This record gives sequence, C-alpha cells and structure tokens, in this order.
Amino acid sequence: MTSAVAVIGLGAMGLPMATRLAERFEVRGFDIAAERIALAAGKGVTPAGSAADAVADAQAVLVAVRTGGQLNDLLFGDTGLASHLADGAVVILTSTVGTDGIADIAARLAEHGAQLVDAPLSGGPVRAGEGDLLIVVGATPAALEVARPVLDQLASTLSIVGDKPSDGQALKTVNQLLCGVHIAAAAEALALADALGLDREKTLEALTAGAANSFMLGNRGPRALQAYDEDGAEVLSRLDIFVKDMGIVGDAARAAHLSTPVANAAEQLFLLGEAQGLGAHDDSAVIRVIAPERRS
Repeated sequence: MTSAVAVIGLGAMGLPMATRLAERFEVRGFDIAAERIALAAGKGVTPAGSAADAVADAQAVLVAVRTGGQLNDLLFGDTGLASHLADGAVVILTSTVGTDGIADIAARLAEHGAQLVDAPLSGGPVRAGEGDLLIVVGATPAALEVARPVLDQLASTLSIVGDKPSDGQALKTVNQLLCGVHIAAAAEALALADALGLDREKTLEALTAGAANSFMLGNRGPRALQAYDEDGAEVLSRLDIFVKDMGIVGDAARAAHLSTPVANAAEQLFLLGEAQGLGAHDDSAVIRVIAPERRS
C-alpha cells in the first residue's frame, strides 16, 4: 500500500492515532475544529484543508467519528467523501457505532471502488499514542491486506473476528456490555465499602489482589475514588460514551430478542449520570450516581 494515510477526526482518539501513524507513514489529517488540526500539525501530521483533500490518493482512510449517523454523513452527505476516495482505498472505521447500517455503507462504498474495514478499538488515548490498542476487525481478506500495516501500527492485539463488515461491531458490542457492567459493578462495590466504613484505598488494594478483580476495577477504581474530589478524576473515558455504547448493546439485544437485565441496569446508571450533569466526566464518576456523597 502507499505510505499515505488519511485520518478524518482528530479528537481524543483520532489525534493520538494520527500521531502514532505519523511515525511510519505520511499522514494527512482533517477535523472540523481548527484547533485540533493545529495540534496535529505540531505532532508530525500534515494538515488538510478539507476531508476531500486529506483522502486524495490515500489508500487507507482512518475514520474516528462518534455515531453511525456521522459516518454516513461523512461518506455520503454534503461532504460526499466517498466520491473523493482513491480507487481501491479502504475506509477503516475505528469507532463503536453498532451493526445497524454497516452492511449498507459497505455496499455503497463498493460502488465507489472502495472497501470498508470494520475495526472498532479499545484502549484509550494514551494507549492509542503508544500503539497498544485492542482492535477487533471484520473485513474481507482483500481489504484487510491493504489495511493491515495501519492496524499493526496501532494495535498490540489485533483480532480478526470475521470476513465481513459488521463482525467487528458485533464483537465490540459484546465487549462494551462487559465493560459497562464491570464499571458499574466496580463503582457499586466501592460505594458499599465506603458505606461500611472501610478504608477505600485499602479496600481497592485488597479487591484487586483477589478473585474479585477485573480490568475495570483495577483501571477505573482509583479514578472512582477521585470522583468526589473538587476537580474529579482525570477524564480518560467520558461517561456519556457509555450512554451511547450501552444504548448500542440494548438495541442489539432487543433485535436479537435476548434479555440483558444486568446490562440494562448498568445503562440506567450511566443515563442517570448524564442527566445529573456528569456526561463529560470520567465514566468512573458513575459512583456518584450510586452514592452522591462520600461518607468517609
């Protein structure tokens, strides 16, 4: 593949991914926010005047948007980005948007001589900049061959889960069910420890050393303890992202006629947090929904 890569969307994940890719490839970046383009330019990314300019002659176009609607608008809306793609280009979708409409988007891209690589990722901004992401991929072998150098530069764990777009979104939906539930359960456990008068730090240390540990307890637990501080915890993953993702989980479960009561309960906690003004806080702040005030 050509060494040129386009990155569309230079937000919390797009910018560190573009920076990481610039270590190996010529990267052209675009974002609707001028300040994000300026930040990227200082990190080795060539700024583009428009999304169309960014994708010109690029064989790999990495897209970091928030929703399926944004993806559809980017490719086929007023920007008409699909009509500017190079012949044989792959669009690498890194966002969690759910399976709805993905097959249709892939078919419409094929009409423009391009292919969709469904590659939602996990890991957060720091790990994105270090090339330490988990990426699950649904793509045809031909599309994967073009995208593979880009994915390898970003991922420490690359899991090929199927040969069609939407397979990656399906697995990421299952992944997010567990992540959302684990964050909520960790918050509930730490809130109970506080209510029982236990030392919060010692409790967290003991729990993470035993069978009750989970990645989310170890990762979000320390930030949950900071959620009551005046400035709160550092925002590494916004609470309203899990409002979106648990909504995707619920939609998928209903479409499959599957009951997911534990996931539904976790979704309600994130929704309550958003309603209480915590949407832009770190997702560990869900502990403040369970226990609005720290007791000890």
